[in-house]
Amino acid sequence: MSENGYSNYQLSNGLTVHLKEMHTAPIISSWIWYRVGLRNEKVGKTGLSHWVEHMQFKGTKRFPPAVLDKVISRLGGNWNAFTNLDWTTYYETLPSNSFEIALELEADRMIHSKFLPREVESERTVVISEREGSENNPLFLLGEAVSLAAFEQHPYRYDTGGSMADLHAISREDLYRHYQDYYKPSNATLCISGDFSTSQMIDMVSKHFESLPPGPPHDEFIAQENPAKGSKAVTLNGPGETEYIQVAYHSPKAASDDFFALTVLDSIFTGPSGLNMFGAGGTSNKTSRLYQALVETEIAVSAHGNLQATVDPYLYNFHFIVHPDRSSRDVIKVLDEKINELQQNPVSLEELERAIKQARALFVYGSENITNQAFWMGYASQFATYQWFTSYVERLSRVTPAAILDVAQRYLREDNRVVGTYSPRQGNASPEVQEVIS
Repeated sequence: MSENGYSNYQLSNGLTVHLKEMHTAPIISSWIWYRVGLRNEKVGKTGLSHWVEHMQFKGTKRFPPAVLDKVISRLGGNWNAFTNLDWTTYYETLPSNSFEIALELEADRMIHSKFLPREVESERTVVISEREGSENNPLFLLGEAVSLAAFEQHPYRYDTGGSMADLHAISREDLYRHYQDYYKPSNATLCISGDFSTSQMIDMVSKHFESLPPGPPHDEFIAQENPAKGSKAVTLNGPGETEYIQVAYHSPKAASDDFFALTVLDSIFTGPSGLNMFGAGGTSNKTSRLYQALVETEIAVSAHGNLQATVDPYLYNFHFIVHPDRSSRDVIKVLDEKINELQQNPVSLEELERAIKQARALFVYGSENITNQAFWMGYASQFATYQWFTSYVERLSRVTPAAILDVAQRYLREDNRVVGTYSPRQGNASPEVQEVIS
């Protein structure tokens, strides 16, 4: 065990285990991560990973669905699951004296979920309903259209929830095959933090997981995206009174050094944003360049950026709500002017230090408690290693004005982006893509 209570090892069946003792509260948080998400899906089968996540709450012979909720709630714990571009994860946070049920549950549903036909059909209604709800949101529709325009080959072009056509067509056999292909010890990472003894936890993990079969090897080809061939513009018209803009630049994978320079650039340009889905604390973006140039001048109602950590190169997104008295052209004009400033003039050391401080603070706030520590051990391991997390602050601190200038020039190019706009129109007709211009 290391000085900070962290240790990691691998079981004989390939399950990777990360442990971190934290005796700040009498609780334990356990996360199990599977390397399967949108990245592993194909056209015609989109939404499989998300739907399988839903089916994992439908129970096994040992833990019927009604029992699962009662067990966790009776113990005063909480649990949930998430499907992302690159991974699916399940977590339980429980009092330390009753934690073992979490390991029993996850070991059982790793290989014993039943996928009963009636449950599949019941959940089909749920995932279709989720999709229908999303389609009522202009921001969802705009984001989907931008992704489809940005990627021609990579599965990142699709939505994690799946297309409506695929959700109607996917069969029970499709779901169960996806489950069998990816839910196995050799494709999983178990991360546990909290109030425990490492030696005792190693024994407990071995008790529940060591005997599970590793599962057959599963090789697959993930189509990689070709370099961007020029700028694209996507225009959607639909009901509503608000005009939205999403501008997406192709960005590096999280394991790249460029990712850290872009993180600091984002802190300067749109305000710091956290990678942790739980947040915890936060800082305002009112000191950012785009806020001051667009929101304070009443050209936009809001201006935000988002840089996501992914296995493969993804997108650095800017999101804007256009002020009612202005147009999308006004917003894009200012955006381009401010990007040009970034590309022509190195940022000052004072601005750089403030941006690094803000990004570092948000990162620390989002990693200080027991549940977040368990989250980070697994999350970082999905696209890099745990050392990516432990070295994060130090790597941010190494970013220089020259590095900011370099990534601004290489990534924030017009021929490397998609500009998407959602414009309101009269009536309640369904939104539609009006045009895609390359």
